[in-house]
Amino acid sequence: MVNLRSRVTRLGVLDIGSNTIHMLIVDAAPGARPDPEASTKSTVRLMQYVKDDGSIKKSGIEAILTAVDQCMELAEEYDITQLLAMATSAIKEAPNSNKILRKIEERIGQSVTVLSGTDEARLTFLAARRWYGWDAGRLLMLDIGGSSLEVAMGSDEEPTVALSAAAGACRITREYLPEGTASVDELEVVRKKVRRILEPMVDAFPKSKHPAHAVGTSKTFRSLARLAGAVLRQSGREDTWIMTREQLEDWIPRLAAIEPEQRVALPGITPERAMQIVGGGIVADEIMRSLNVHEVEICPWALREGAILRWLDQFGRTRLGF
Repeated sequence: MVNLRSRVTRLGVLDIGSNTIHMLIVDAAPGARPDPEASTKSTVRLMQYVKDDGSIKKSGIEAILTAVDQCMELAEEYDITQLLAMATSAIKEAPNSNKILRKIEERIGQSVTVLSGTDEARLTFLAARRWYGWDAGRLLMLDIGGSSLEVAMGSDEEPTVALSAAAGACRITREYLPEGTASVDELEVVRKKVRRILEPMVDAFPKSKHPAHAVGTSKTFRSLARLAGAVLRQSGREDTWIMTREQLEDWIPRLAAIEPEQRVALPGITPERAMQIVGGGIVADEIMRSLNVHEVEICPWALREGAILRWLDQFGRTRLGF
C-alpha cells in the first residue's frame, strides 16, 4: 500500500487579492485532502488606494509589500519547499501593475502568476467540484471577491461556462455606497447599476441549462450566510451553511440602515467586511435573481484550494514520483 502522506510537498500558496493578502501552508500530496498547516492574512483593501486613473498609490504598494513580507515570514518559519504565488484582478487592472509585480517578485524570489477572471472562476469551480463530488450533478459556483464576481457552471471538473464581472464587494461599495449606509430608494439605484454590470455575464450564461446544486465560495457569502442563513446538519457530512435569496433580501435593507462600525455586533460580520457587506449582499442577490437561484450552500474551499489541486494534478505527481 502506498502511503500518500510519505510523499508530500510543503506548499505555500500566496494569494494576493483585492481585499486580503493571504498565505496558506499545506502539506500537499496527490490524493490527499489539502488541509492547512498554518495561514496568515492581512486586510489591505486595495480599492481604497486606487487613483482616478486606476493606478495604485504609493501607500497601497507599501501596504501590499508589508503584507507579502508577513506572508513570507510564515513560509520561512514552516520551511516550505514550493511556493505558488498568484495575484488576482485588482493588481492586474492597475496601469502600474508591472511595477508592483516586479517589487513583489523581488521580495519572494520568483515570478507571480497573474490570474484572469476566467482563471479564478475555473480554479474556484475545481475546488467546489472536489468538495462536493460527482453526485452534486451540474454545479453552479458563485464567488464574490473584492474587485470582481466569478461565476462558473458545469457537470465535470472543468466548467462549461466560466465568467467574470467587475462587481466585487469593495468595488461596488467604493463606487456606489461610499457612505456605507443607504435608504431603500438609494439601494434600488445601486441595484440597477449592478444589474447593468452583470448584464453581459447574464446574457452569456446558458439559458437552457439549470444547476442541480448552487454554491457560494467567498468570505462575502460566508458572512452573509452566518447572518441571514441557517446551518444544515446531515449525517456523515460536515455542518454547512445554507442561505436563501428570501433571507438575503430581508437583511440587505436592515444592514444598509446600520452604521458600518456597528455591524460587527452582528453574527458573521467581521471588521474587515463591515463596510462592504451591503455592496456584497446586493451583488449576491442580483446574480442569484438573474440566474434564478433560490438558495446557495456555502463551500469551505475556494481559489487557494483550487490552485493547490490544480498544481497537484499538473505537477505534483511527477515531482513526487508518480
